[in-house]
Amino acid sequence: MPPADRVGQVAPDALIAWPMDSGPSKKMQPDPQAAIGSALRTVATEQAGIEALAAALQDGLAAPFARAVETLSAITGRVIVTGVGKSGHIGSKIAATLASTGTPAFFVHPVEANHGDLGMIAGDDAIVALSWSGESPELKGIIAYSRRFSIPLIAITAGKSSALARAAEVVLLLPRAPEACPHGLAPTTSTLLQLVTGDALAIALLEARGFTPEHFRTFHPGGQLGANLTRVSEIMRIGDQIPLARRGTRMPEAVMTLAEKKVGCVCVVEDDGRLAGIFTDGDLARNLHRNLAETTVDEVMTRTPKTIEPQMFAGAAIALLNKHNISALVVTEGGMPVGVVHFHDLLRIGAA
Repeated sequence: MPPADRVGQVAPDALIAWPMDSGPSKKMQPDPQAAIGSALRTVATEQAGIEALAAALQDGLAAPFARAVETLSAITGRVIVTGVGKSGHIGSKIAATLASTGTPAFFVHPVEANHGDLGMIAGDDAIVALSWSGESPELKGIIAYSRRFSIPLIAITAGKSSALARAAEVVLLLPRAPEACPHGLAPTTSTLLQLVTGDALAIALLEARGFTPEHFRTFHPGGQLGANLTRVSEIMRIGDQIPLARRGTRMPEAVMTLAEKKVGCVCVVEDDGRLAGIFTDGDLARNLHRNLAETTVDEVMTRTPKTIEPQMFAGAAIALLNKHNISALVVTEGGMPVGVVHFHDLLRIGAA
């Protein structure tokens, strides 16, 4: 019996070779200089694409872009982003960027839309469809749905006369820039232009809505971004945790406070509670040659301490600490110390 006739077996000559198996038997060692040259060509090609997009935004793309922002600002529902293949991956990222910057949005895969997910799209939504050619057959269902229920459709495409462009109210026509792929096949420059266009829409909508860092933190509480947007007032040490000493305090007492509070500094205050200076472990080290038992904290303190206000973000506190190479900041309000924030406090929440 021939091997091909055996149940569950395939004749050897019927096997299809993996395309990459037809090359050399040994893996080629990449040439570092050739790799760098390839990378530079890729960057240059994609930069040229971005420059072409910028030029288009100053010319024929300007009015459609403004209409797209106006359309998306006017809806009371959500922005539905759709696309297939690499355009779909870019669309998913665009939807995520819109959602995190104040424009409710989500991604709907056009194939899934054809199998029931069209029900996720409501009449008060708007659709942003991505297709470089504008002829992706998978988009036919969602395009027809948008026309049937008069849902605004915005196309991001390079196909000027494509089916997608003909159906859309607003066409963001992208310049046909060369792909970075040497064969002109793998989507590279084209997907970058789609991504940049989506980011431009998101930021234009963000600015139109007056979206603030506080709003961003509401949608992005996790990770270092969320940590950097934490208010200093939420993490600072307050009350008995603040190391305080009045002007005129003898150094032995100030050193004891420095050791007990373990913040690396002591806030030196006037009789009325206003901040007069700061005494740090660095100040102590620089004055060890003196007879500290007979010295007051006023004589060794830093008279211009670095301060921050409680409503500032943790990211700003980190920037100040790094800029001045210090480990703690006095939090003040109206010249009065209301807290202390240490580098370790910022490290604990993941801001550092």
